[in-house]
Amino acid sequence: QPFLLPSPPFILSKEIAMKILQINASARSHGANSTRLADTITTRLIARNPDAIVERRDLAAHPHPVLDEAALGALFTPAEQRTPEQSARIALDDALIAQVQSADILVLGVPMYNFGIPVQLKSWIDAIARAGVTFRYTENGPQGLINGKKVYVGFARGGIYRDTASDTQAPYLKSVLGFLGMTDIEFVFAEGLALGPESSNKAFAEADAQIVQMIG
Repeated sequence: QPFLLPSPPFILSKEIAMKILQINASARSHGANSTRLADTITTRLIARNPDAIVERRDLAAHPHPVLDEAALGALFTPAEQRTPEQSARIALDDALIAQVQSADILVLGVPMYNFGIPVQLKSWIDAIARAGVTFRYTENGPQGLINGKKVYVGFARGGIYRDTASDTQAPYLKSVLGFLGMTDIEFVFAEGLALGPESSNKAFAEADAQIVQMIG
């Protein structure tokens, strides 16, 4: 199953519990530095919100199909005219959209591949960005429809790119998530992970401290 609940499961409070959606965007299901960051953020959030419900989507174990010609054809075909295959393809995107819409907090673990985001994450973004559903065009310009979410993004990088021209990830994610209405975003960086054990240990220590400072 693509949705993995933490074990043991958390008990729901009498009130509606906070829902945390963690997206692991690495091409590796195990041992990814970006997933380590995302896990740390989620663990800290749970410590502050013990009744929280957590869903985790591993984009390596369960990659979403890319936006190709067949998917575009399905999207631009009226629902009542779609073939069974087209309806099934759109249903995959619908599931991701519903998952994001139902979450209160999103936690993304994002590695840097060749100065960009992983294709797995791009496919997830392409799936949740749908005109008329998660954003719309108005006389005053585009309006994001995924509102009221808090987003934490943990970046894991072999080199050091933060606040440089080589960092295409942070500006892109800030732009695309903001376009969809998710403007309350916090970035956590663990950089220099390929520069030796001392650099890696320092990077994670600094990231852990930043997470504590952000979340409490």
